[in-house]
Amino acid sequence: MYASDVTGTREAPDEGARRAGPSGLVVRAVQRQRGHLLHWAPVAFGIGIAIWFALPSDPAPVALVAASLACVTLGLVAGRAGPGAPLILALAFILAGGIAADLRARSVGAPVLGFRYYGPVEGRIVGIDRSASDAVRLTLDEVHLGDLPPAPTPERVRVSLYGPQDYFVPEPGRAIMLTANLSPPNGPAEPGGFDFRRHAWFDRLGAVGYTRTPVLTMDDSRDTGPSAWIFRLRMSISAGVRAQMDGPAGAFAAAILTGDRSGLDLERLEHLRASNLAHLLAISGLHMGLLTGVVLGAIRLGLALVPYAALRWPCRKIAASGALVAAAGYLALSGGSVSTERAFVMVSVMLGAVLLERRAISLRAVAIAALIVLARRPEELLSPGFQMSFAATTALVAIFGSLRGLQDIGPRMPRIATPILATFLSSAIAGAATAPYAAAHFGRLSDYGLIANLLSVPVMGLLVMPAAVLTACLWPLGLSGIGLGVMKLGLVWILRVAETVSSWPGAVTAVHAPGLAVLPLLTLGALWLILWQGLARLAGLPVLAAALALWWGTERPPVLIAASGGLVGIMGEEGRALSKPVGDGFVASIWLENDGDTALQDAAARRPGFTGRPGEFRADLPGGQTLAVVTGRGNAARAGAACDTAHIVVTTATDPPRDGPCLMLDSETLGRTGTLALWPDGQGGWLPVSALGGARRAWSGRAAAD
Repeated sequence: MYASDVTGTREAPDEGARRAGPSGLVVRAVQRQRGHLLHWAPVAFGIGIAIWFALPSDPAPVALVAASLACVTLGLVAGRAGPGAPLILALAFILAGGIAADLRARSVGAPVLGFRYYGPVEGRIVGIDRSASDAVRLTLDEVHLGDLPPAPTPERVRVSLYGPQDYFVPEPGRAIMLTANLSPPNGPAEPGGFDFRRHAWFDRLGAVGYTRTPVLTMDDSRDTGPSAWIFRLRMSISAGVRAQMDGPAGAFAAAILTGDRSGLDLERLEHLRASNLAHLLAISGLHMGLLTGVVLGAIRLGLALVPYAALRWPCRKIAASGALVAAAGYLALSGGSVSTERAFVMVSVMLGAVLLERRAISLRAVAIAALIVLARRPEELLSPGFQMSFAATTALVAIFGSLRGLQDIGPRMPRIATPILATFLSSAIAGAATAPYAAAHFGRLSDYGLIANLLSVPVMGLLVMPAAVLTACLWPLGLSGIGLGVMKLGLVWILRVAETVSSWPGAVTAVHAPGLAVLPLLTLGALWLILWQGLARLAGLPVLAAALALWWGTERPPVLIAASGGLVGIMGEEGRALSKPVGDGFVASIWLENDGDTALQDAAARRPGFTGRPGEFRADLPGGQTLAVVTGRGNAARAGAACDTAHIVVTTATDPPRDGPCLMLDSETLGRTGTLALWPDGQGGWLPVSALGGARRAWSGRAAAD
């Protein structure tokens, strides 16, 4: 293709691009990426999703229509745009990402409880797991809340079971009744933190709570639909596995076979997290890849043993088809969790490439899988599971792809050393790729995670997953104990590794939470370094360095005030001092975790910073101001009196009197603002920053109210 100038002469595209100025240079640079532009499609799509989630309010329907028309127009124009087509298509993908997120948010809309509720709750069990406090937790649909009309009743609620419930065995699809305390899903524990309300919105979860009263079964009938039948099958298999394999190993086996983690205790779970082995619990890309690899290899081996089939049949495609069926069965058996869906999509794309006689493992396959996942569930872009999964996969495919051409250079390695080196490199690459995301989301780095993975992942691939396939084949014959016995050997080893490594001194390094711009900048820098072709890819290195520098320089809020008004944290020389040793425990743990602080709440409450007596503490803030925290009986009158001597008063009271010119932060005010962070305003005062901000989003509860 050539460009014509006004004289009618023709010139090469590069010369025309140089004369066109900066825009021409951009087009020229993009043209050099021919054959690799598909890799950038999910990046542009993800940018559109991120922009949509960052909007301060939900776009009006007319904006959605306009964006859709613009997206279609850009797609049509790109077909006639010549060299500039990739840039136009990138804009179209950005718009498409925002449109997909908007449509998804509208499609999952369901009522959210607008007040605290205590009373009878009726519903059908559709989910069983464990809470952070190790209590059995039930998710219910077909919900009825006392006399509450159907319109404002949540579509789903989640209730943690406390007190004596030994007589009650949760059964999928069973209708139950209980008396529970329910409340709307909470907002972020601090400004810029994880927004559970948004997560709950996309799960159609309209209320969360707990019960300390007995759970009653309403009748003997059960839901007989396909989803309920699969759920019961899962739980039946889980119970059968734990009956034949007792202890933590049985709970581990149930988790990787059916996705049921309700039998795994918090102590073992913490060992796995501290040793960076918790990813072995989630049915994700590793498990799906190992399972399909075992099935594919077994089918190909079986066909190879039959001379007629080996010579005449497309054994590779038959094996890929069988592996795809096995993956679909594993998806259904595991309950179809988000992580399993994501893994199934990735495996399906790669097996589909085998059927189409394309390279199965390539960045193109990863890009297609990412597009499918984001198109189905745009909210996944913000989840640590998506980020860590695709970070590891992209890094592994890119680095092993670059090493493919070096395999014939230098002395040939002994055959036995090849899998050992591959395992070491895989663990090191995946660990390095996921470490920033794990640290950002969970506030910790597992210092010995590489060692733990080198000792555990090969056992999972060579022993546990093949034994799982054997168990599934022998189950109908009543011989599943053979496969489970082999599985147990590997799982006991992995649990022992986790316990040992997590007990080593310095096993976990706490890391403070990054600023909002850090992860996007880090991701774009890494993607540029991996996906861009040519020496210009090195421009990703300074972007990565800038992201890490921003992370290192991130300042934590000097003062944090919980939305309940009952907890305040002030940063001091020894770390954040908390106003009380118990209560608001979840919020306190999030604050300390985001500070990169491993202390427990009671230890943080003993730090210097607050003086006074229970129910009325005071703290001196930099700049000469005083903060008072007033709780307990008679708090309204005491908060009013404290306003005369303190500059800032935090209280659990509702609308207390104001006897002075203080900044009064009562429960009603904090209910509107959510958790507050106080920052110096540079003039001796303090500027409050709300966790809820001014956002008017569907999940914030403000759009409907306003």
